[in-house]
This record gives sequence, C-alpha cells and structure tokens, in this order.
Amino acid sequence: MNDEIAQIVVKVADELLTRQLMLVVAESCTGGGVAHALTSLAGSSDWFERGFVTYSNRSKQEMLGVEAGLIASHGAVSLAVVEAMAQGALVHSAAQASLAISGIAGPGGGSLEKPVGTVCFSWALNNIKNSSKLIVFKGDRNSIREQAIACGLRGILRLCESKADC
Repeated sequence: MNDEIAQIVVKVADELLTRQLMLVVAESCTGGGVAHALTSLAGSSDWFERGFVTYSNRSKQEMLGVEAGLIASHGAVSLAVVEAMAQGALVHSAAQASLAISGIAGPGGGSLEKPVGTVCFSWALNNIKNSSKLIVFKGDRNSIREQAIACGLRGILRLCESKADC
C-alpha cells in the first residue's frame, strides 16, 4: 500500500467515525485490496463492517444478489453491474455506506469497447444510489489496481464530506 492510499484511509476513517457510519466494500478487480488498505489502520472495526471479494460473475450473483441477466446484458465491468454490487453490499451487510469496484486490470481481458484499465465504481449511502463512474487507467496490472483502490477511497471520502447528514 502506498503512502497516498494510507493517507486517504485515515481521512475516510475520520469521516466515517465522525458520522457514525459503517462501510462495506464489494470488490472484483482489486481482489480485496480496498479491504486490505482499510484494515491496515488499527481500529478499523469501528467503521469498516465487511468486504466482499466477488471476482466471478457467480459470486456477484450469490453474495450480492446481482441478477444474472444484468451481467449478461451489460457485462460484469459496467456501471449497471457495479451499481447493483454497491446496493447488494448494503443489503447483505449492516453498513450504511458502500463502495463497489469492477474492472479489467489486465494484462489480458480487454476489448476495443472496454480496454485494459477500464474500471467502474459505485458509491452508495443509506440504500440510495449516489454516484458511479467509469475510468480508464493506464499502467500495468498492479498500477491499475492501486489507482482503482485510491480512486474508490477518494470517492467514499467525497461522498461523506458532501453529505451533511452522512
């Protein structure tokens, strides 16, 4: 974990503690990297509820309740699926805030439509869809995953900072 991610985690922790929120994450291409970063900070059990590593389509369906038809029609790396992942993580946890990530970290698996580095994010609060974003990162597999972890955490921070009732 790099220093930037460690600094973001401290800020995320402060925001979640201040607002008395628990966070859940649903990860695919980051493979538990967000959960690892969050739990690297002592005391994270006060604000981190759980993490789902849903790398396969089947796990997204079984653990998060993402509909097979949604994955079939949009693909696992899509805003529609990542939004369903974020909502499913809230439904299947005791958290109030969620972060979901699905992407193509490479080196293979990309296409013209969705090149390597394509990562979809969704952030939700209290069962309300708040925001989602698709970004195409540059770099190798580790760099793409690290960029995705940092971006996902910055999004949770922005979500909490922007909500007075967060």
